[in-house]
Amino acid sequence: MKPQWKSARTSAPGMRGKAAALLFAGTACLLLTACAAPSGPRSGALAESWAVRNQAALVEANLAPAPGAYAVRYFEWADASRQREVPAKLYLPPSASADAALPLVVFSHGMGGSREGYSYLGANWAARGYAVLHVQHTGSDSRVWGGNPLDLVSRLQSAASEAEAIHRAGDIAFALDRLAEDPDLAVRVDTRRVLAAGHSYGANTALLASGAVFQRAQGVQSFRDRRIVAAVIISAPPFHGEDDPYAVVRPIDIPTLHITATGDEIRIPGYASGYAERMQLFAATGSTRKALLTFRDGSHSMFTDRLGAGGREFNPLVKSATVALTLAFFEEVLTGNVGALAALSGDYRDVLAGAEFVPQAVQ
Repeated sequence: MKPQWKSARTSAPGMRGKAAALLFAGTACLLLTACAAPSGPRSGALAESWAVRNQAALVEANLAPAPGAYAVRYFEWADASRQREVPAKLYLPPSASADAALPLVVFSHGMGGSREGYSYLGANWAARGYAVLHVQHTGSDSRVWGGNPLDLVSRLQSAASEAEAIHRAGDIAFALDRLAEDPDLAVRVDTRRVLAAGHSYGANTALLASGAVFQRAQGVQSFRDRRIVAAVIISAPPFHGEDDPYAVVRPIDIPTLHITATGDEIRIPGYASGYAERMQLFAATGSTRKALLTFRDGSHSMFTDRLGAGGREFNPLVKSATVALTLAFFEEVLTGNVGALAALSGDYRDVLAGAEFVPQAVQ
């Protein structure tokens, strides 16, 4: 058995219940602005332009494959039952055919992001044989940056509301339905066994779709999609606003990979959320097989397409490691090659502060 190693833990401050029936505290919406947005007030169009420039910079830095290594399709779906647009971007391996259905990853962006974000993940996963669907959540996407700057706080509060959090989970289910109904893609993409992934607010979305629940007066509220068989949870804040924000994730029973960093800190006036809370969320998650990877230093937004976040030298190392380690996790889930992630994590001791595996993997 190969020895496993664990990162040092610090205790997070205790959470107190709040009267508002929200998945996040009123000010928590502001902590998520670092997830995907350019600094300073920008319109949605400028934010999209910023995302495209990031993609080009990633290719130039050899952190994303050239466009010829994968194919892309765009969708402008609309869910009539919710009167809600659900745009999406699908990354495909260039040689995708109907001979064998491709494994599918569905990705949820952070606050103020879009389907164009996190392209280094989508492009690299597709170049390695996965179909990757980046879903855009229109109630909390890059459009929150548009409009009157004086109304920005109000738009962010709406984007972080319980109703929007529920809609986000609905977007995932709706997008999977649309792929399954597409006569061309239904035979090329496996929508019956799906891997979910997300960053920050998107990680909360992935948790809801994976089986997280919360208690309300009308009973237990669950938005689990049974097609999801495993999830990658990157920098997820706990579900603030709940009497027990960690009880929300205890019902999750599928394999999960949690990724954070010792510098994964968000601090605004009156609110703080740090990596210790990410670790507590990992501990509370009910998965019988789960892993926690903690990078050294860094920042909350270094997992986005931004190249400077978390340190100009460290950021590219984290992106490369995140791609490789998530692929190892996908391999474990889909092939049963248990131990692949634990074995590979040892190769990244220079950037990882620690790794924890439950149960401990046998080598």
